[in-house]
Amino acid sequence: MSTATSSSAPSPTAPSSSSPLRQPGFRWYFAGQAVSQLGSSMAPVALAFAVLDASAQAGDLGLVLAARMLPLLGFMLIGGVVADRFSRRLVLVTANLGSALTQGAIAVLLLTGHYAAWAIAGLGFLNGVLGAFTFPALRGLLPELVSKDGLQRANALLGTVKNGTKVFGPALSGVLVVTAGGGMAIVLDALSYLLAAMFLARLPSSGRITAKGRWHFARDLREGWDTFRHTSWLWPITLAFCAVNLVNTGSWQVLAPQLTADLSSPVTWGLVLGVRGAGMLLSSSLLYRLTVRRFLVWGQLAITLNALPLLALGARLPVPWLIAASFVADIGSSVSAVAWDTSLQEHIPTGVLSRVAAYDDLFSYLAIPVGLLAVGPLSQSFGPYAVITVSGLLFIVIAVLPLAAPTVRELPHTASER
Repeated sequence: MSTATSSSAPSPTAPSSSSPLRQPGFRWYFAGQAVSQLGSSMAPVALAFAVLDASAQAGDLGLVLAARMLPLLGFMLIGGVVADRFSRRLVLVTANLGSALTQGAIAVLLLTGHYAAWAIAGLGFLNGVLGAFTFPALRGLLPELVSKDGLQRANALLGTVKNGTKVFGPALSGVLVVTAGGGMAIVLDALSYLLAAMFLARLPSSGRITAKGRWHFARDLREGWDTFRHTSWLWPITLAFCAVNLVNTGSWQVLAPQLTADLSSPVTWGLVLGVRGAGMLLSSSLLYRLTVRRFLVWGQLAITLNALPLLALGARLPVPWLIAASFVADIGSSVSAVAWDTSLQEHIPTGVLSRVAAYDDLFSYLAIPVGLLAVGPLSQSFGPYAVITVSGLLFIVIAVLPLAAPTVRELPHTASER
């Protein structure tokens, strides 16, 4: 292991010339992710307008969204155990088929005029459960399909698709909502899950993880926890992201839209979100061609750029500065996401990777509801501009704290060590 620290300059090098897309298994995985990400990027806009149109109760949308979020957190660890214990291909195909059915049922309710909040929420709950099995399996499967020195390029390609759908998916959904109604957009989401299941079913069965012997769920869960807590570079960053989500999510999702509208107009908020998606798309495209030593360090430094829009709003800077800050912020987000996924897949054993990823996701997201609930009372007590400014400053401090750990600073990156 090299002893270079975070103070060393980045050294761009050309990654392996072999594209992950030359590997049939990754091609099917990539195709499945492309169609499901497009459908998933359309669904929130369509569902929001469909529920608001069908219901006279303002709380229905909150109920529907919470019904999906809670099982996503509650079943994440179970999903991680299942993905490590059984064939990840089978887990993903089953989960995508289930999601196609739940989304299809929601679409039928909306299209036939049989809307009921409890029914939509119940189907959303099932969708959240399926998502809890999907995400750990996806992160654990990739190292089975590409070599370690190809993980960065594979994650960059997947990031390009994900970020591209974030830019175009909501706009496409908006057009469908206006022309055909929210139900039709949900139909397309259901079809995207079905098509993803068909693609994932073509994944090779060789190299899959299938544990032998009697299944002891508690033991498997504990094994994942032991790996998580004994991996000294992993848990400091997970805890940092838990704290970052606590201070950032409420400020960005609750305060930022209103402050942006006060600064200019509601249209500006849409522009801000659009340029953020463009920044992520550009960054993930660049990461396909370049790599740096100490990728995890640079990913952690890059995420601090997310504080810039918060600070710009807190300082009431003109709109062009806010838009520029938002563009730069999501360049940092994309670098951080690719660096983190690649580091996990390079250094965590494949047989326990899904469980470790599940613990990472659970702890990272656990504070989000708290942040969303706390930001309102805090802004009433101290003012929204003070809260969003402090959130931006805390974001930077919290994000760089893990770099105090030598194991974080010195973690090697396989693609740059060849």
